[in-house]
Amino acid sequence: MRSSPGPGPSAGGGVVHADGVPCPDRSARLHARGHRQRPLRVLAPHGELVAAGVEGTGAYGAELARVLTAAGVTVIDVDRPDRKTRRMKGKSDPIDAYAAATAVLSGRATGIPKSRDGVVEAVRVLRIARRSAIKARTQAMNQIRGLLVSAPAMLREQLAGLDRAALIRTLARLRPGDDLSHPLAVTRASLRRLARRHQALDEEITELDCEIGPLVKQAAPALLELFGVGPETAGQLLASAGDNPERMCSEAAFAHLAGVAPIPASSGRTHRHRLNRGGDRAANNALHTIVLTRMRFDERTRTYVERRTKEGLNKKDIMRCLKRFVAREVYRALTSTPTRRINQTDLAPAA
Repeated sequence: MRSSPGPGPSAGGGVVHADGVPCPDRSARLHARGHRQRPLRVLAPHGELVAAGVEGTGAYGAELARVLTAAGVTVIDVDRPDRKTRRMKGKSDPIDAYAAATAVLSGRATGIPKSRDGVVEAVRVLRIARRSAIKARTQAMNQIRGLLVSAPAMLREQLAGLDRAALIRTLARLRPGDDLSHPLAVTRASLRRLARRHQALDEEITELDCEIGPLVKQAAPALLELFGVGPETAGQLLASAGDNPERMCSEAAFAHLAGVAPIPASSGRTHRHRLNRGGDRAANNALHTIVLTRMRFDERTRTYVERRTKEGLNKKDIMRCLKRFVAREVYRALTSTPTRRINQTDLAPAA
């Protein structure tokens, strides 16, 4: 028996026997209230619950996946049907539910969803607020610079040559006056509001960093010990892996998740690999940041770059190899695999 959530607060359930025969008269409707109050009671009359294929475990199906997992049910993350299948068979909650059930029964869907019930989930949620605050701060700064371009010359000359921190402090102390009908006065008033918003967002980001840092250290202290890994990149890698990184059966699976698994691009006598543009791009960006740091400050990495450059690889291919190697180290740290001394020659398999 399998179930799949619909796009709203309720979920459509479809029952499929172990022999693959669907039971159209046994479909169920699981509402949000049912997710919290014994959802298995709704499914019990349909027989023994072997596994549940849940669509959207990171969104509308998150609570259903958590409740079923807590009840000891094997939950499989199911992708939505592709467009070709939807064109042929139509689209409705029961159709999607039976498609999810069939995908699990046939073995086509095997992904284990994130548990979303631990410290890593807390890190992920806090990082959403931090990312939003950073975007808002950047927007405020861009608006300040835009206003200064068209501001009266008297105000521009007063603020010329100031760095960002000094500019924000100066603008926050401006006194626009009472006559806001004058362009100079209203420009000062707007700049002061934007500067004070920038300061408030700075304080918010600092508070969030103080909250996120200890949680990241608690979740994966070994990850922070890696060269070039800071709280920001570690937080993103943790959020991408989830509270149950063991769901990734190998470092190759994590490399595919982060979009750093090499893709064959050979043709004729040319044998090469290309960049993987799939996967979690935020995790890929975190690995990219780590590689840039190592290429600048890590002597071992700089030696590797020089060697591969002499072999004819361009910078893009070298960074692809380095990101794959960093993914290996990150996977070991996330899964608490006993660390060992990694020699210079261990960089070669990343190619």
